Amino acid sequence: MKKIVIGDHIVKSYGRGDERRNVLDGVSIEVQEGEFVAVMGPSGSGKSTLMYALSGMDRVDGGKVLFDGKDLSELGENELADIRRTKMGFVFQQPTMLKNLNILDNIMLPSMRDNRRNAAQLAQKAKALMHRVGIAELEKRDITQVSGGQLQRAGICRALMNNPQIIFGDEPTGALNSQAAQEVMDLLSDIHAEGTAIMLVTHDAKVAARTERIVFMHDGKIVSELTLPRFSGSDLDARAEKVAVRMREIGI
Repeated sequence: MKKIVIGDHIVKSYGRGDERRNVLDGVSIEVQEGEFVAVMGPSGSGKSTLMYALSGMDRVDGGKVLFDGKDLSELGENELADIRRTKMGFVFQQPTMLKNLNILDNIMLPSMRDNRRNAAQLAQKAKALMHRVGIAELEKRDITQVSGGQLQRAGICRALMNNPQIIFGDEPTGALNSQAAQEVMDLLSDIHAEGTAIMLVTHDAKVAARTERIVFMHDGKIVSELTLPRFSGSDLDARAEKVAVRMREIGI
């Protein structure tokens, strides 16, 4: 399968002088086309920093990050922004949306830069995505007039507007109750089943258990991996227990 993202001995450091430390300490990882990957680890292990490095949101201090064959370190900020906007989707724990725009306009906003003359077409696509995720009736609502789960669904719609090759999610269920978290993971599983690669950072064993490969980090390094078969819909508890066992084995 085609490798979408390649991280080759990535180093990312913070601090100065004697306080400088490697948050990523020579990390190598690959994400293939259509993969569903989770990254787990304790706070400060480097899991979110890894996602930001692989997506070009953060520059690395050593090693290389290749996306779709391009070395991100060789690209300018505008080129990086174009790749993130057109080939990647992002879902964060707290969706970053503008308070002065309604839900529909927030979903459309990142796509407007390249399609200003096709606003009607973008609106049609956004409405179709909203219908798909069950929030079609919310298009005119302000972001303060919807629940956290509904807002996260809107964030997923926005991430899908440009048909990304990969979606990066940083704790996408972290602020949701268990029912809303399950619904969001159902959506992401459906998106993955259609061929989109997904990489999630999570601390939740049940969220990680919905993926097919789990990367465990500790002190800026990948210390273990766990591969699971495709989720059947009825084996979540058994899968989550496998994740928990591996976490105990490696002490995280």
